Amino acid sequence: MTTRSLVTSNPWSALRRFTPARIALGRVGSSLPTDEVLRFGLAHARARAAVHRALDVEALRAAIEHEGWESLCVKSAAPDRATFLLRPDLGRRLDSQSGEALRVAHGGPCDILFVIADGLSAAAVQQHAVPLIAAARALLPDSNIGSVVVAEQGRVALGDAIGALMAARFVAMLIGERPGLSSPDSMGIYLTREPRIGRPDAERNCISNVRPDGLAPALAARKLAWLIAAADRIGATGVALKDQSAMRLPANDTRIGTTPAASRRR
Repeated sequence: MTTRSLVTSNPWSALRRFTPARIALGRVGSSLPTDEVLRFGLAHARARAAVHRALDVEALRAAIEHEGWESLCVKSAAPDRATFLLRPDLGRRLDSQSGEALRVAHGGPCDILFVIADGLSAAAVQQHAVPLIAAARALLPDSNIGSVVVAEQGRVALGDAIGALMAARFVAMLIGERPGLSSPDSMGIYLTREPRIGRPDAERNCISNVRPDGLAPALAARKLAWLIAAADRIGATGVALKDQSAMRLPANDTRIGTTPAASRRR
């Protein structure tokens, strides 16, 4: 008898082709098949590695500047990765040197400021941030877009401090999301109108799961451009702004939407 013949298949196994979720795994007696146990261990290891991986700032800035954009680098008040993970509050504040550097570099008000932060998956922004910004800029030809800011050990609210210092009307924070067992490279985009320290999460919009196997960067850019235009019309982001961009996307691209950031944990 082969090992494969010991596995009792799950009647939902045909559904696995539609999702990377861990469904219809089958069983051997009262346990999971060995193949599935090993796959789970690999997925868990990838998720842990994504959380602890450091952002390659120089490579990211080189990619940004290769596209012809200026970039600035800042750090949060969390001095290292271990502290960042234990103290989320420090990841929401700029360190004193970065704040002063932004004041010196401030070149006047801008319409939109893109901030790239490692968050909980540096790999996500390393791979997807530059393509997203490139696609978004092409959709915002009449907007004054500031220098791209790269932030180390950053949480979402760090964008408020940066946006306020840079006098941005909108800040779009591109940040690595908490890895899942099937998505260690998922990026989120948090859009805030008139950023300032103390903005509650209810006053931002989130576009989540930006990655090739989720919401492709080009489609995420279209959603972002729609949200910016709609926020300009109503004078607000967050719970006051309902995402209706899917109504303008092809039918097969409407599976993933956006949510007010208050409904998501960071």
